[in-house]
Amino acid sequence: MGKRLSKIYTRTGDDGTTGLGDGSRVDKDSLRVEAYGTVDEANSAIGVVLANDSLTVPIRDCLTEIQHDLFELGGELCIPGHSAIEKHFIDRLEKNLDHFNADLPPLKDFILPGGGSAAAACHAARAIVRRAERRVLSLRKVETVRDEVLQYLNRLSDLLFVIARVLARAESGQEVLWDRKR
Repeated sequence: MGKRLSKIYTRTGDDGTTGLGDGSRVDKDSLRVEAYGTVDEANSAIGVVLANDSLTVPIRDCLTEIQHDLFELGGELCIPGHSAIEKHFIDRLEKNLDHFNADLPPLKDFILPGGGSAAAACHAARAIVRRAERRVLSLRKVETVRDEVLQYLNRLSDLLFVIARVLARAESGQEVLWDRKR
């Protein structure tokens, strides 16, 4: 997939365009670039979560696998007509969702982003994934985007929410609940 970069700067983007994986050039603010750029932001935000030394091995392994998936997903968005995200990626997210959610109490209130540094970082990653989902939806209105891409992002934001809940309980013993009567 794509070219290997031996030189980081090429000057080809100095005019405000960038190359897609199929060799075509588009404006850097195109919907396609916005979509895969926001996926890249989400991947970086997950990297911030992974930088926390307190993560359990199952959470670390899950998030690392997701980072690999997001490279695949970004590649699918960067190369028009390319398919990379498969149903089994979504199935894996759902399996992880069920696993991490199994021991959590049912939600009765909204949760504020926070609960510890890893939990807060996970909430931030979740919010970026939601933005990526919105960007992909905008792209889908004018170009073909496969259902699996949106399904993956939707399920991923759910999983990051659940992992943030797990992390908050591990870091501070509880989640930060919204108090509308404060």
